[in-house]
This record gives sequence, structure tokens and C-alpha cells, in this order.
Amino acid sequence: MPISAGIRRVYPLLPRLPYNKPRIARSPQAKIEEERLPDYNAADYYPVNIGQVFNSRYQVLGKLGFGSNSTVWLSRDLQKNSYTTLKVYTREIEQDENREIKIYKKFDQLDSSHPGRQYVRTMLDSFDIEGPQGHHQCLVHRPLWQSMFSLQHRNPRHRFTEPLLRAMLLHLFGALDFVHSSCRLIHTDIKASNILSGIEDESILVEFQAAEANSPSPKVIRLDRTIYASRKLGLPKTYGPPVLCDFGAVRFGDEVNNDDIQPEVYRAPEVILEMDWSYPVDIWNVGVMIWDLFQDIHMFDGRDPSRKYSNRYHLAEMVAYMGPPPVEFLQRSQESWRYFDKQGYLLDPPDIPALSLERSEENLGGRRKELFLKFMRKMLQWAPGDRQSAAELLHDPWLNDEVD
Repeated sequence: MPISAGIRRVYPLLPRLPYNKPRIARSPQAKIEEERLPDYNAADYYPVNIGQVFNSRYQVLGKLGFGSNSTVWLSRDLQKNSYTTLKVYTREIEQDENREIKIYKKFDQLDSSHPGRQYVRTMLDSFDIEGPQGHHQCLVHRPLWQSMFSLQHRNPRHRFTEPLLRAMLLHLFGALDFVHSSCRLIHTDIKASNILSGIEDESILVEFQAAEANSPSPKVIRLDRTIYASRKLGLPKTYGPPVLCDFGAVRFGDEVNNDDIQPEVYRAPEVILEMDWSYPVDIWNVGVMIWDLFQDIHMFDGRDPSRKYSNRYHLAEMVAYMGPPPVEFLQRSQESWRYFDKQGYLLDPPDIPALSLERSEENLGGRRKELFLKFMRKMLQWAPGDRQSAAELLHDPWLNDEVD
């Protein structure tokens, strides 16, 4: 699907920008941002300051977010006079080179002619810095807007419209085909929060910079660092194409993989049953994510009556939607016989309400619903080999709005 190119204005170079002092948070004792994470250790995080220049090149303009292994900042490349995103890792990630950086370097080494490459996040630069408590790695990217999860929840119904869902998936499957066929990589963690919208309207970055300079974000001053509150980017006039991000959990497709992956509700059957797995786990992952975005509910919950996650309940929900698994599939792992008999029926099946895609799908009717559910069934198959590839799914009639 063509995406109109945004017209990028040229802004004057501001080598070192002055900043007003940020407001102090109302209670210095209150924990904010990364301090609220359950395993937070201040010494693991590099104490970034707004206005600071990294690697003699990237000036920090404001905080975009944080996670368990990094903080993320909007910055300005003083050499190229352009906006960038700076990701500063915790010292815990100080192996010789973390997995994500290796993956980005692999992207750079590959042929850029694949059309899906532009929908995969790439790295502009990487470097190391020495902090008060150790070594930190830094990544520089082009800025991106909010995630598909955030976009979903901007809608009062918390659901993607059908045209928006199709447009997002066309780009996502293009990205996945590049990752699978050109890079020989398996993402393993595809979810709405890992798919971000590109930025074609650079005015939101200018507005962010001006807002932070004129009305600084709240902060809390600790003994050895300042913790800044994150600031959200504004609403763009036009949306850029979705971009697949977060390659920290990637596995290599040419290797044997059988470890535990994926968020619980997105786990593929071969992962639950401890079989070897490969590229089709990503296809399953996309299928169940679609249900979240379009129906605003998890297709599979996997919770027992005490609300604890249970493999047995998760598998029972799969049976309710898809019928019993093929015996040939179950024979790939001894773990299968903990849950199924030799004919493929659940042992001691839990009490699961009758489920079907037809009854559960609430947004479509008639021919559109029929084609959409056919599309879903191309991804939601017990046997990985029965799932279509990203390249095949790109030609699906529903996805291409070919409704007779």
C-alpha cells in the first residue's frame, strides 16, 4: 500500500539549546518513571540529563519513555541537524554486544531492495559510554510515533477499524517477510506495543522540543541523579507507515529453537508443547494479536478458575476454537501426552465454554466476515507447516479488500 511521502521542513541548526529548569515533582519521596519498576536498581541506569550531549553529537531534548533495560530520549543530531531517538541501556546489558545491536547491524549488511525493509526499524548509530557505575551501550534511531497499542486505545471502542487493520497488516507482513526470508530471523515477540507508527509530520518533534524548553517536564532529584518524567509526542497531521520494532528477543531461523518464548496469551501450540519451533510462531503471533486489535479481547486467555495461567486451559481454548490437534503434530513431542490421549483428545478437559470464530467475531457480516475468518484460519493452525507464510498472506483477498 503506497504511503505518501511527508514534506520535511528544514529547521535551523541549534548547536546547544538553553533549557529552563524543570519543575520539581510534588513529592521528592514519591517514586516516578523507572523507579516504579519492581526490579529497579538506580545504579543500573545511566543518569541522563536533558541538554546533555552524547558522543559529541546527540543532544538530549526530552524523555520519551523507559523500560526495564533502558531509557529512551528524543535527541538532536548536531552534525546532520536532524531529530533522533537515543536509547541508553542499563549496565546489565553490557555483554560484548547486545543481541539487538547485532540484529540491526545484520539489517545493514543485507540487500535494501526488499520492499519490507522500510517497515523494519533500523539503527543510525551505536556507541558506548562510561557511567558512574559501569559501561552502557547506546543506540540511535529515527524517531517513531506511538505504538499500535496506543493507537488502538485512542479509539473509544478500543478497536481498529477494518481499513486501518488491513493497512497495518500489509506493512507488517512485508516487514515479516523481510525478517524471515532475507534475514533468516524469528522475531518471537510480535505485539501491538512493538509496532510503532512512523513520523512523516516532523512538526510534532519541533513542538516537543519547544514544549520541553519552555515548560520543562517534572523531575525528582536524588542524591546521584535526576529522574525526569516522560513527555508524549503530539498528534501528527499525517501518520507514517507502521514499523516493526524491538528485536531484543530475536532467534536465528537456521538454528534449532525450542526454548520458551512469546507473551503467555500469544504462545503458539508448539511452544506450549515444548517442540522445536521456527518462523511460523511469528505467524501465529500475528493471528492472535489481530484479535486483540479488532475485537478488543484476547482470543486465548489461558487462565484457570483461580486466574493463574495454565497450559491445560490455554490448550483447551485452542481446541474449542480449532478442534482437536492432528495426532501427527502431537507426536513431535513427549510433552503432548501430558495433555492429550493417543487419539488427540484432551485428557481431563477443563470446563471451557463452546467457542467459535464465527460467534466471537463481532465487527463484520456477510462476505466480509467470511473472507476475514478464512484469513484468520490461514494463521491459526495447530501444525506450523499448515500456516501460510508472510509472503503468502500478503496476497490474501480480505487483506487486499477483494470482496466480491
